[in-house]
Amino acid sequence: MKLHISHVTQYEYETPVTDSVNEIRLTPSTNERQSCYQQSISIEPNASMFSFEDFFGNRVHSFSVNALHRKLVIKTNMTVVTKEAPSPSEYALAVSRQPAELAWQWLGSDDAANRYAEFLADTEYTSITPEVVSFARSIKKSDGDNAGQAEPTVLEWLDRLCMRIKSEFIYDPDATNVKTTASEMFALKRGVCQDFAHLMIASARSEGIPARYVSGYHFVGDLQGGSADFEQASHAWVEAYVPKLGWCSFDPTNIDPVGERYVKLGHGRDYKDIVPVKGVYRGAGEQKLYVTVDVRKVEE
Repeated sequence: MKLHISHVTQYEYETPVTDSVNEIRLTPSTNERQSCYQQSISIEPNASMFSFEDFFGNRVHSFSVNALHRKLVIKTNMTVVTKEAPSPSEYALAVSRQPAELAWQWLGSDDAANRYAEFLADTEYTSITPEVVSFARSIKKSDGDNAGQAEPTVLEWLDRLCMRIKSEFIYDPDATNVKTTASEMFALKRGVCQDFAHLMIASARSEGIPARYVSGYHFVGDLQGGSADFEQASHAWVEAYVPKLGWCSFDPTNIDPVGERYVKLGHGRDYKDIVPVKGVYRGAGEQKLYVTVDVRKVEE
C-alpha cells in the first residue's frame, strides 16, 4: 500500500520567545515491511537542520530558532510504501522450530538479559508494579490453560496479552494525558493507545520478554466511508521480541493485526524516547499546541 502522510505541528506563544532548540522524530523507518520513498520537512520561521541517528537507530532532525517569534510551525510530508505482515501460519511455522519451554528458558538467560537490557528494565512510564505482575501472570492461566495442557508459546502469550488489554480496558481520550503511567492507567481501566502500549510493555517485561514502544500512524480513513475530513492521529503500538521470529508487532488498541495500514516512525523504551517533537525555548507566558495529521492512500 502506498500512503501519503502530512503532519503539521504548530506552537503559538502568548508572548515572543527566542532561542528555541528542538528535535523531531518524524522520519519513517525503512525496514523489511516499509520503505520511505520521499520526505520533506519545512520549518517556520526558517531554520537550518542537521540530522543524526539516536541510540535506538531512529532518524532525528535538530534545529534552532534564535530570533524572536510568536509561532513555530513544523510541516512534514512523506510517501511510504508498506507491506502486509507475515500471516499467522508463517508465524506459527517459525515458532514451531523451537519448543515453547526452550524459548521461555532462553528469555530467562543471561544472554537475553544482556542483549536486550534496555527493553527489559523499568522506565518512568512502564514500572513493573505488583498489579502489573499479577495481571501478566494471569495470562498464562487464561483460556483454559492448566497443568494438563502445554505451556503457550511466547507468541501465543503475547497475543493473549494483547487481546486482554483490548477487551478489559476502555478507550477514552479524556481519561488520561501524555504523562499517565501504565500503573495509573491500570487503576483507571481506561486510556488511549499510548497507555495501552505502556501496559503491554510493562506486562511483557515482567515476564522477561523484551518489549519496546513504537510510534507511527495507522491509516483508517478509507474505512470511514471515504470522508475527506476524517480526523487522523499519530498512533502507538508495541514490538516484542519472540525467539526464532525476532521483533513482532502488536496493537493492543485495535482489532486488526499490524500490517500494511501501519507506518512506523521509530521505537524506544517508552513514549519519552520517541516524542515526535520536543524542545525548549526562552520566554514567558503560555503556549498552545495544534497538531494535524492527514493520511491518504495513493492510488497507483
